[in-house]
Amino acid sequence: MKNRLTGIAVGLSLAILVAGCAGAPELLPAARPLSKDAMMLLGKKGMKPEAPLFVRIFKEESELEIWKLRDDGHFHHFKTYPICTWSGDLGPKLAQGDKQAPEGFYTIQKSQMNPNSSFHLAFNLGFPNAYDRAHGRTGSALMVHGKCKSAGCYAMTDALIEEIYALARETFDAGHASFQVHAFPFRMTDANMARHRGSKWMDFWKTLKEGHDHFEITRQPPPVVVCGKRYHVNARPLQNVSMRIDPAGACPSLEKPPLTPFVPSGDRQTADAHVVAPGPKLRAFASAPGASGSATATLQGLTNGSLGSPRVMTGSAGLGFTGPNN
Repeated sequence: MKNRLTGIAVGLSLAILVAGCAGAPELLPAARPLSKDAMMLLGKKGMKPEAPLFVRIFKEESELEIWKLRDDGHFHHFKTYPICTWSGDLGPKLAQGDKQAPEGFYTIQKSQMNPNSSFHLAFNLGFPNAYDRAHGRTGSALMVHGKCKSAGCYAMTDALIEEIYALARETFDAGHASFQVHAFPFRMTDANMARHRGSKWMDFWKTLKEGHDHFEITRQPPPVVVCGKRYHVNARPLQNVSMRIDPAGACPSLEKPPLTPFVPSGDRQTADAHVVAPGPKLRAFASAPGASGSATATLQGLTNGSLGSPRVMTGSAGLGFTGPNN
């Protein structure tokens, strides 16, 4: 009898414990910590979760890259993520309703993070920026978000946007004011520029290429000044200008400091191992030359599920918004 009572007591204790665990509140997507795999990769690459980050988007290849600042003062590749889909064509966004995904140089602040997005999680690209406004471009709520559907945005799977969002959150929680997103039409190689030489956007893309090449050389995002309705890459006022520079007005005297090329350290191979997250690319352009991922798309697990096992390649490579309306 005693053994039976003991067994019943143990059984009741286990039932209470299981019930208690089952009733534990699940963390909201915006509050979920970085996965064990992501933390291990950061450690392997000598990166800290809270370190500044830099994002590059390549539209034609349907790829988003995250780079992290290491203790050597330079940014190193963390991971490349497939963009599930994006809308429009190659070229910048011009007007509300044109369904174009933006191209250009954008700054993301903490207020642009949206933990309550109807598209799982999102951050606002900040379109229109100073350059866009100088050209009279219109639109709002242009995002990087989840749900793998887009009307002017860059859409990821839910699993991938969770990791991207968490990396950005860790940066902001550490006190960093912002991070940069550079959105390009394609990988800005000479071959790709030649392939698109007939585009009406070539002059604009040549300026974007200056920003791309600056980062490739220095591993630092370039300072960018907007004046005279143009991006001026690696530029700063010759003298300290206290007044606000008019993006549409004449430029003050600008200087371009000489570039200091990045000199890799002995552990570059580990730090820059090109890790590619698995995931679908639904745009036909995903088969463009230079794309890291497969152009074969599958509808299985587009918005949910785990990140899966990343591939490793050698070589370099506002709150309140509920979703996109453009």
